[in-house]
Amino acid sequence: MKAAFRRVLIKLSGERLAGEAGFGIRPAVIADLAREIVSVQALGTQVAIVIGGGNIIRGVQAEAQGIDRHTGDYMGMLGTLINALALQDAVEKAGAPSRVQSALAIQAVCEPYIRRRALRHLDKNRVLIFACGTGNPEFTTDTAAALRASEVGAEVILMAKSGVDGVYSADPKRDPSARRYEVLSFQRAIQDDLGVMDQTALSQCKKNQMPIVVFDSGVSGNIRRVAAGEPIGTWVADVPRPLPPAEP
Repeated sequence: MKAAFRRVLIKLSGERLAGEAGFGIRPAVIADLAREIVSVQALGTQVAIVIGGGNIIRGVQAEAQGIDRHTGDYMGMLGTLINALALQDAVEKAGAPSRVQSALAIQAVCEPYIRRRALRHLDKNRVLIFACGTGNPEFTTDTAAALRASEVGAEVILMAKSGVDGVYSADPKRDPSARRYEVLSFQRAIQDDLGVMDQTALSQCKKNQMPIVVFDSGVSGNIRRVAAGEPIGTWVADVPRPLPPAEP
């Protein structure tokens, strides 16, 4: 395989780290994920990651239980930091240098987010993990992914879903006639609210013309295949999907 992209941003859900349990952190799952991330880097691709915290706590869940919405959102941000540190440990055990940068200042365990430093880490081929979303309540980690991808000059956002192999016209679990899109424009995704990512994040990607690939990361090797340009999942963009690099 050859790299199709020079620099990518992978958006991981927190639930991806929990495996089938759906809650907490499963070291074996994270170890497998880390090895795949390192295999993407081995293609010659620089890797940045934005990670969620849904396997620990979500702000909306905390609010539903009586916690102040903004407090709940900050709790969720701290959950993303726990996941980022766990993933960093696994990535380094898999053989790649890694750094965690946080949108909240927590300097005892990670660096603060500084764009120029982030770019330097990527240029040095360190796996860069962004934690704590944008650092602001009411904004999702999807929005953080759209923002950081633009800031670090990623060529594409890899939306690594779990058990979802692309974007469908409807919920395939409820509608047997739902069809999976191979290619989707930003306008169609926004207009039909197809669940690619939240609407704020999707509008940001449209504004910056940042392509998105939605695919199932639960299938072993899929992250590497997408990074190599294989036509897996759904390509969301206003430009054609690039062809895989030709073999020499």
